[in-house]
Amino acid sequence: MVFAIDRGRYGVLVAGVEVTAMLARELGRTSLVVGDRVGVVGDLSGTPDTLARIVRLDERDTVLRRTADDNDPRERVIVANADQLMIVSALADPDPSFGLIDRCLVAALTAGIEPFLCLTKSDLADPARVVEHYAVLDVPAIVTRKGGRLDELRSHLVGHETVFVGHSGVGKSTLINSLVPTAQRATGVVSAIGKGRHTSSSAVALRLPDDGWVIDTPGVRSFGLAHVTAEDLLWAFPDLEDGAVQCPRGCEHLSAEAGCHLDQWVVERQATPARLTAFRQLLVSR
Repeated sequence: MVFAIDRGRYGVLVAGVEVTAMLARELGRTSLVVGDRVGVVGDLSGTPDTLARIVRLDERDTVLRRTADDNDPRERVIVANADQLMIVSALADPDPSFGLIDRCLVAALTAGIEPFLCLTKSDLADPARVVEHYAVLDVPAIVTRKGGRLDELRSHLVGHETVFVGHSGVGKSTLINSLVPTAQRATGVVSAIGKGRHTSSSAVALRLPDDGWVIDTPGVRSFGLAHVTAEDLLWAFPDLEDGAVQCPRGCEHLSAEAGCHLDQWVVERQATPARLTAFRQLLVSR
């Protein structure tokens, strides 16, 4: 597994040994990301100044991607083969960004990755408003506070490969340093204008002491979703899929006035209107 990338050199875990490798010439311009499973040959001892070669990229189970903005056609793969996405949001200093949370949820749900929230700094603000906001999506929320125990969070991470995503300054690196004492991830403060200063400059996978991996990513200011369509997102709402089949071709599923059949279908099936509202909330946030 590729656990780190730095200027054309790849940290690869091979049978428990951390090996430094380079991309073999035959792979051409193949782009690797943290989490990729690869085939490696050469010196696999992991001793200093040795260099192995990556000769194969295995098929990816999941891919978390984003674009620079909503008008950028070029997708950027952030992490491969993760099964969980932890969206870290402070409850205050800085205030929660519902827009970023929504976009991360869309990226996770359309990639087949299970999302959950980690709400930090509960010593500064009540988490109830944020928890209630996402309750209809059945997104778990774990609440932490400065100096508090992380037992619930640890139990949610064990046995999984979990990507941590969030604005700078929300406490992401502080959490990782608590979960993985050897991580020594740089931590930052929130600037006077309420935006975090970037501290992590590259994604890196860190092994948890109990079992599993956490993947720290650089703090993000935006999460473009130019690659996500309404049909992609609908896949994450199986309770609405049957109703959407009856919509006119090309329906964007935004409103009954625009011809969407989902409103009528919800009434006829006595389904939960809140689920449709949540679906459209995420649609608009793309």
